[in-house]
Amino acid sequence: MNKEMKDILVAGSALFAMFFGAGNLIFPPALGFLAGKNWFFCMLGFFMTGVGLPILGVAALAIRGGSLECFAGKVSITFAKVMGLIVVLAIGPLLAIPRTGATVYEIGIKPMWPSIPPLAISIVFFAVTLFFVIKPSTIIDKIGKYLTPALLLIIALIVAKGIFFPIGTPQQTGLEMALSKGFVEGYQTMDALASILFAGLVLKAFVDKGYATKSQQLRLTCMAGLVAGAGLMFVYGGLLYLGATATPLFEAGISRADLIVSITGRILGWAGQGAMCLAVSAACLTTAIGLTAVVGSYLENISKGKLAYRPVVIATALFSTLISVSGVEQIVTLSVPLLIIAYPVVIVLIALTLAGANLSPAIYRGAVVGALLVSICNALTVLKVDTGKLGELVSGLPLADSGFGWILPALVLAGLCEGVRLLLSASSEQKGLKA
Repeated sequence: MNKEMKDILVAGSALFAMFFGAGNLIFPPALGFLAGKNWFFCMLGFFMTGVGLPILGVAALAIRGGSLECFAGKVSITFAKVMGLIVVLAIGPLLAIPRTGATVYEIGIKPMWPSIPPLAISIVFFAVTLFFVIKPSTIIDKIGKYLTPALLLIIALIVAKGIFFPIGTPQQTGLEMALSKGFVEGYQTMDALASILFAGLVLKAFVDKGYATKSQQLRLTCMAGLVAGAGLMFVYGGLLYLGATATPLFEAGISRADLIVSITGRILGWAGQGAMCLAVSAACLTTAIGLTAVVGSYLENISKGKLAYRPVVIATALFSTLISVSGVEQIVTLSVPLLIIAYPVVIVLIALTLAGANLSPAIYRGAVVGALLVSICNALTVLKVDTGKLGELVSGLPLADSGFGWILPALVLAGLCEGVRLLLSASSEQKGLKA
């Protein structure tokens, strides 16, 4: 194996590990369980946003040199900073970090020791997280080095046995529009949001390894993204299918965490369930440590030192402790409105970046505003806020029933803004000629 291929595999594995927070284990089985016989179309939709979009996000950021300001700056620099802040908070103390603590309790502790209260586990978990974030240690590097292969091995065993010796047969669940359901559920991985932060790390790694040309850096970063995507497809696809095979075995109201624990127990028995609990707990710890450190560094940099790293990570750990006690299901429910708003905007920015560097800022602004208006309305609807005539208009848009109602407004406003720009430019040129 030559040096270039080895570097791609190493970077791709690292990117996979960053994307694959153990909390993401809970979504594919639950989606497969919901889809039943329609699991394949659900899987395709989930792959689009849970795998494809993060990889495209890595490519788009690589094109922009790994800079978030360059990625979203064509809308405006202020927008880029606000968007970066929202993304960091979403994958930080508001949603993703508390979810790691809740997942540790519900998958790693509760099945083995149900009498232990969740607050006690949350306090211990985030105290350990804070210890390693404030005082970095090679222990975490060693855990991460051996943990990801161990977790993948356990999942591979579960998936392989679940396929060749299924615990049940997928049943008809009555789920409609399986493809769009999978597409929207893929938002919950939050990997597309994370990709606009992780891409810079991968790009820098290739620069540090001596790859000097931009074309080489871009090519290697994209190939690393494909390696990570292949790993994610294997994990998500396998677990989603296992969830579908469990449809005749469990009641419809089973929680996401209980479902993955129950499936593991059925397939590998008590020992396999215990191994999964330990691996998930350790994976959540490394994920929490990494995300907490990202939040501290980002807020320190964006505030130019006014928000120091140490107080920020302490506040993040304390806040996450309180939120995680609410449980995985509640955190997922709270995340839906934010993700409904954020994801269409990220999709638009990725698409425009990949479309070419010569698109004007007017196109970017129009497309983002169009997507944002519809997304905000959809989020208010989810929150059961009466949106009146605007809500009726949005619900009547093409593809609205499938969750893609924002596409047409984004295209129309992009075209209108570009048309206005061209008219103003032509008018300005005519005035110049007359003068």
